[in-house]
Amino acid sequence: MANHKSSEKRIRNTETKRTKNRYQAKTVRNAVKKLRSSEETETLKKDLPKVISQIDKLAKKNVIHKNKAANLKSKLMIKALKAKTA
Repeated sequence: MANHKSSEKRIRNTETKRTKNRYQAKTVRNAVKKLRSSEETETLKKDLPKVISQIDKLAKKNVIHKNKAANLKSKLMIKALKAKTA
């Protein structure tokens, strides 16, 4: 257990940030899954910019690694391009 006020505050802050980060990461994971499973080009066209923006925000805050964000965006863009041509 913490012995100093500053360490107690740090524990509180860390827990708050952790819950917020987990919530945001889970939300983005669900959005990515939804896009991957979607077959409609209209849905892809409409939701893709929002999801890419969310992924960028998570990478900027170091919730997910920047390379993971790049891989996710790349795969989603490939799927969107294939859906347009098909």
